[in-house]
Amino acid sequence: MAYTAEINRSKPTAFFFLIDQSGSMDDPWGVDSGKRKCDAVSDAINRLLSTLVLRCAKGEDVRDYFQIGVVGYGGAIRSGFSGRLANRQFVPISEVADNPLRVEQRVRKVDDGVGGLVETAIRFPVWFEPYANGNTPMTAAIEEARRAVQAWCELYPLSYPPAIINISDGEPTDGSPIAASDALKQVGTNDGKSLFFNIHISGSAKRPIEFPDAQIGLPDEFAQRLYEMSSVLPPRLVDEARREGFSASERSRGFAFNADLRSLVQFLDIGTRTADLR
Repeated sequence: MAYTAEINRSKPTAFFFLIDQSGSMDDPWGVDSGKRKCDAVSDAINRLLSTLVLRCAKGEDVRDYFQIGVVGYGGAIRSGFSGRLANRQFVPISEVADNPLRVEQRVRKVDDGVGGLVETAIRFPVWFEPYANGNTPMTAAIEEARRAVQAWCELYPLSYPPAIINISDGEPTDGSPIAASDALKQVGTNDGKSLFFNIHISGSAKRPIEFPDAQIGLPDEFAQRLYEMSSVLPPRLVDEARREGFSASERSRGFAFNADLRSLVQFLDIGTRTADLR
């Protein structure tokens, strides 16, 4: 059965994030009008990168089970990483851990043990900055991902296949992305085809939809197209989604519409869960 390869330092897996950075990402986020879309996505990506680092931590050592790529597309296609990690297609997770742009102090509310909440300061590493400008060259970004993933798969043919996660709020301005997404999903390793997941960030306050197995309820043609572009979840990820409280079936796709921040982070987390690490 595909999607069962063991992940270790000689056979890592890869995650590649495509982030819409077009001008409309500067607009308020429909489910949280006090936050811009680009800020919400930036926070979610940075939180996920911290989670991926922790998954690979053994004592003080961060083992290179994962390699990470981040591309932003808004007006042009650019590296999502800055500083020492800029312009690299895939970065080993240990180098990600060692090279945040900065570490911020943030406040989080936690359970005080007696039914209330108290604020506590936390360290929040930042690798990915919010940005919003220009049009939406999504098709070109997917083609960029395909080239990067194909080269990676040629280097690691025995590895668990890469997962590509695209986060966008609008329709592409460079033509239909369907052919590009189909080509991307044909690239893979001996363990299976690449997994392509999509998250539609909306400016509306419509009901969120996560891991659907049909187009019913999706509000517009663009959401329906992103659903069709998304991979069907492998059985392991269906189980993970169910454990997190999502309604997922064996036909569910890696797609979310209008997820709130908590669900967005959960979706990203589930989309990057793979076989056990060794």
